[in-house]
Amino acid sequence: MARLSDVIEQLIKELIEENNGCAEITRSELAEQVNCVPSQITYVLSTRFTNGQGYLVESRRGGGGWIRIRRISNSTTAEHYIMHALNAMGEQLSQQQAEVYLKNFVDYDVIPRPVARVMKGGLSDQALNRIDTGLRDFVRMDMMKNMLMCFILGSASK
Repeated sequence: MARLSDVIEQLIKELIEENNGCAEITRSELAEQVNCVPSQITYVLSTRFTNGQGYLVESRRGGGGWIRIRRISNSTTAEHYIMHALNAMGEQLSQQQAEVYLKNFVDYDVIPRPVARVMKGGLSDQALNRIDTGLRDFVRMDMMKNMLMCFILGSASK
């Protein structure tokens, strides 16, 4: 008889396959379906659906919360790191948060320092000073995500 973790893993993989590489679930519904506690779902996700195993897991907590699991293609570690960061980002990004992301990208050898410097300049409050302050962090986030996607696509074509 298969272990419960194996059953949950197989069920999630089937959902991903049926939905073209991306499944959206709720812990409570899946736990109810396999007759277990929601923490068992969390355990399976954290041990069997990691970046290193080719998956990106994104979640939204609270009422109406969900967990989205995406199968990603084999790519470099840098691309995994960037994709994970992209999925973790929200809708807004302050200048300080952008600088933290960029510092981490450089520290983990994900983005070369000169590229990060250019991105930092383009994402600064000074560069965005003509944009209303209420919209600035939204625009900065859109720009950051777009820059990172361009970086991934550029490095993939090498």
